[in-house]
Amino acid sequence: MPTLSDMMIMFLIIALGYLLGSIKIKGLSLGSSGVLIVALIFGHFGYAVPGVLRNLGLIAFVTAVGLIAGPVFFRNFKKKAFAYILIGILVILLGIVATVVSLKVLDIPTPLAIGMFAGALTSTPGLAAAIEATGSDLASVGYGIAYPFGVLGVVLFVQLLPKLVHANMEEEVAKITLPPLETAEEQKKNPLFVLERSGFLTISLAIILGLVVADITIPLPGGGTFSLGTSGGPLLVGLLFGHFGKIGRVALNAPTPTLEVMREFGLVTFLMGAGINAGAGFVDVLKEHGIGLFLAGAFITLLPMVVCFIIARKWLKLDLLNNLGAICGGMTSTPALGSLITVSGSDNVAASYAATYPVALIFVVLGAQFMALLF
Repeated sequence: MPTLSDMMIMFLIIALGYLLGSIKIKGLSLGSSGVLIVALIFGHFGYAVPGVLRNLGLIAFVTAVGLIAGPVFFRNFKKKAFAYILIGILVILLGIVATVVSLKVLDIPTPLAIGMFAGALTSTPGLAAAIEATGSDLASVGYGIAYPFGVLGVVLFVQLLPKLVHANMEEEVAKITLPPLETAEEQKKNPLFVLERSGFLTISLAIILGLVVADITIPLPGGGTFSLGTSGGPLLVGLLFGHFGKIGRVALNAPTPTLEVMREFGLVTFLMGAGINAGAGFVDVLKEHGIGLFLAGAFITLLPMVVCFIIARKWLKLDLLNNLGAICGGMTSTPALGSLITVSGSDNVAASYAATYPVALIFVVLGAQFMALLF
C-alpha cells in the first residue's frame, strides 16, 4: 500500500514535471510529459512507488477520455473504419520490419530485439508476449532501453507535425466535431434523471465494468492470448457510456470539468509510475549494451509513425487530427494521446485513437510471437 513518503515522492515528481513541461523551446514543450522525464531521473536514483499508483492513473485517464470522446467515437469509426484498421496493422508491421533490420545490422539477441519492439511501441502486453515467447529476461532489458524514447518520441511527433504543416488548429478541430445525438432542445423536452451530480458515480461504474471487460481473455493462434487489459477495458466502457449517455431516462454522463480533472490527474499519475519504473537501471543497461541499441529503439519508434502519417495523409485522406490520433493508437501511446489533446484543445481526437488502439494491441502481441518463431 502507498505510504506518506510514497505520496510525497509522487507529488514532488508531478510538480517538478509540470515545471519542466512548461518550458518552451521554439514553440515546443513537453507539457505533462515533463513528468515522465523527472520520473525517469528519480527512478535512476533508486526511488520507487507502488505499482497501484500507476494503474490507478492509467484507469482514471482512459475512463475519462472514453466518457468525453464517446459521443463522437462510433460515428467517426463508422465513417473511417478501413483507414483506422489499416493504420493499426501498418504501424505494427513497420515496427516489425524496423526491429528485424536492427536485429540483423547490430547482431543483437532475438529476445533483446523483441523487447525493444515492445518498448518502442510502449506496449506492456507486447512485453508480456515477448517474455512468454522467448523465455528470456533479455526481453525486459530491451523494453527498458526503447521505452523512454517510445514515449517521448510520439509525444514530440504529435506536437511537431502540426507546426511543420502549418496547421490552423481551429479549422482542424472543426473537421472532427460531430453534432450531438440529441439537440439541446430535445434534451430540455426530455430531461434525464441524474443519480449523482458530481459524476463520480458514473465514473466509478464505468471503471468497475471496464475492469471486468479488461479481464476477458481471447485465445490467439500460436498459443497466445489477447485481452484489452487495464488500458482497453475501461476505455471501451467509457466510450459506450459516453456514446449512449443514458439508460432509459437515467443519465450516464458526467460533467465535463470533472472529466477533465480526472483525465489530467490520471495522465500525470500514470506517467509518474511508468517513468520511475523505466528509470531504474536505464543508464546501466545503456552502458552495458551501447548507445546503438538506444538509436535502434528510436528507429523502431520513428519509422512506423513517419510512414503511416504520409500514407494516411496522402492516400487515406485523413484530416490531421484523426491522422495523429490514429497514429497514437497504433503506437499504443497513452501519453501521446494526452499531449495531442493538449495541442489540439479537443478531446475528440481520442475517437481515432480508440478506433486504432485495439487493432494495434492484437498485432503487437502476434508480432512478438512471430519474431520469436522466425528469428
